[in-house]
Amino acid sequence: MFPPRSIDRRSAVQVLHQARPRKDELMRREPRIIPMGPDDLAATVEMHRRCSSQTLWSRYHWAMPDPRTYLPALLGRPGSVHLAARDSTGRIVAVGHLMPDRSAVEAALLVEDAWQGRGLGTRMPRHLGHHALMGGWATLYGLVLSGDKRMAAVLGHAPVPVHRREEGGVVTAWVHVRDLAAGSPTRRRRGSLRAEHR
Repeated sequence: MFPPRSIDRRSAVQVLHQARPRKDELMRREPRIIPMGPDDLAATVEMHRRCSSQTLWSRYHWAMPDPRTYLPALLGRPGSVHLAARDSTGRIVAVGHLMPDRSAVEAALLVEDAWQGRGLGTRMPRHLGHHALMGGWATLYGLVLSGDKRMAAVLGHAPVPVHRREEGGVVTAWVHVRDLAAGSPTRRRRGSLRAEHR
């Protein structure tokens, strides 16, 4: 038998370096979060249809019918803000919404299954928080099912203190929008959760 041929170590390192994606390439692959609206209905419907029933339950808290029956009203709601995360092909892979409620605004988030655990659950709320600040609302809140570990993790990554109150199996989590403006790295209590009971 012939002895195995030795491999040029320098050549191997060069091949590995060339095969590794550069940082700018990774940035181009990272979904862009941009405004969306009623004109994006078809793409939003398709994104909902790619979501599992469990993911939709986590977002809407009940079994949902065909998304074409409820998304037009959601995307056309007056005064609301809608954001979409689009991948490198332009496909919508996550959506975020702000829905006015007097001096407060409700935030909602949906990330399709294939993109969960890849940072969109942290990035999207920060974009929504920026829009809440720019919109002048006093309070930003969201409704989360008790025991939803993914959403608990999202709250744990909030850059400002998150207050929460549980009632009837649903957690109302909220932040004071002024904290989003005042929250500097030295003043933030990252992931702080305050439980309040009625």
